[in-house]
Amino acid sequence: MRLATLKRGGRDGTLVAVARDGTRVAPVTGFPTLQSALDTWDAAQDALAAATEAAETGEAVAAEDFAAPLPRAWQWLDGSAFPTHGDLMQTAFNLPPIETTKPLMYQGMSHRFIAPTDDVALPSEADGIDFEGEFGVVTGDVPMGVSATDALDHIRLIVLINDWSLRTLAPAEMKTGFGWVQAKPACSAAPFAVTPDELGTAWADGRVCLPLTVEVDGTWFGHPSGRAMAYGFHELVAHAAATRDLPAGTIIGSGTVSNAEHATVGSTCISERRAIEMIAGGKPETGFLRFGTRVAMRAGPFGAIDQRVVRA
Repeated sequence: MRLATLKRGGRDGTLVAVARDGTRVAPVTGFPTLQSALDTWDAAQDALAAATEAAETGEAVAAEDFAAPLPRAWQWLDGSAFPTHGDLMQTAFNLPPIETTKPLMYQGMSHRFIAPTDDVALPSEADGIDFEGEFGVVTGDVPMGVSATDALDHIRLIVLINDWSLRTLAPAEMKTGFGWVQAKPACSAAPFAVTPDELGTAWADGRVCLPLTVEVDGTWFGHPSGRAMAYGFHELVAHAAATRDLPAGTIIGSGTVSNAEHATVGSTCISERRAIEMIAGGKPETGFLRFGTRVAMRAGPFGAIDQRVVRA
């Protein structure tokens, strides 16, 4: 099934099931928000199924009616599970390898996820405005110490995310060892959160085996596949829950989708393309985003992110 949140009913919006064509919806009886359904997922299944059926002849809506699936979430944990991306950054910037056998992950802001067609307001072009296309999962309640095998059963939904980044602010924050604050503004999310079964064979080994297509002002930027994760989402969930439980509504990201075949499939962030240019020619050629630029992302059944960057 595909679930979404409409921009009505308060700060957490109104939960709806979505028809196959993505233009009709139906409310979920007894569950006004996606968080309320996640809190009691098993009890919500009959209502979700009924709403999914009703959506085929339900209310017609436009793309701008959708909020992010979770307009605000209890927790946002972002991984870096594509080794090609890390290898390119280390080579281009002469960084030492990160000595760890565990997944890389940080905790970001979760109190706001930007709607898929809303403008993205940022303070300055000088901050190095960049996008990062990635997949994410939304969990139910996850017990502390869950195994990676069992963690699969706690993944409720899969989402598509644009993790906005301000690249010129990141190095100073990284040097502090305390993580990002100013360099990581709110993320955007595609309109539809889908259950794993909705992906069919494209959901395999805890990975979204689909190309993630990115366009900048209508020009193709890349379409690498989510298959190439070094750690599946079940392993990322287990890593996040090693020493704490996770509340229902936790979102865990894959990090920038990146493939070794970047010469043909492109990239999902400007920083990676700049790193490739530096390795090949000694200097970056692609600039960061200017105000007025449109960034679009799409993959499979998630619907599209299509946004304009504007001055705050």
